[in-house]
Amino acid sequence: MAEVTASDKSSEGKKRSKKQTTKIDMTPMVDLGFLLITFFMLTTTLSKPVIMKLNMPFDDGTTSVVPESGSLTVILGKADRIYYYQGLSDDPDTRVQTTDFSPEGIRKLLFNFKEKIGDAFTIVVKSTENAKYRNMVDLLDEFTITNNKHYGIVTITEKDKQLLSRSVTDY
Repeated sequence: MAEVTASDKSSEGKKRSKKQTTKIDMTPMVDLGFLLITFFMLTTTLSKPVIMKLNMPFDDGTTSVVPESGSLTVILGKADRIYYYQGLSDDPDTRVQTTDFSPEGIRKLLFNFKEKIGDAFTIVVKSTENAKYRNMVDLLDEFTITNNKHYGIVTITEKDKQLLSRSVTDY
């Protein structure tokens, strides 16, 4: 609490009026500060981690066949590049095209493909050794934005690598 004290000090023997000094006890205010800090720490809700739900297939040994007319193969390459084609990788008429992660890139491609074929198409995602993990996460985000729920993540095959080497110089 606040306390007022008087000092009797005088210099050179002269009689002066007594000066009053104020001393404030800060202990209750510090206690109140710590109580407020504790209250707000305990009542704050911490941000929950945002996770993406992936449906994993059962490991029963069966494989699902996707028709080539209803599938789009997307291959993640280095330098944030995306290579895609429709059809089979061993078909000589298959053309590999390139896009990126811009809104005019993969997002527009997915919307156009969905508009052309409908909701019943599957995206097959493959990744080269030079792709980054961030690219896969960005691609999954694009699937969520474009509301594409049918996709599969598979390993890249030698046929895909040969198709890329025929079509693209640096993948």
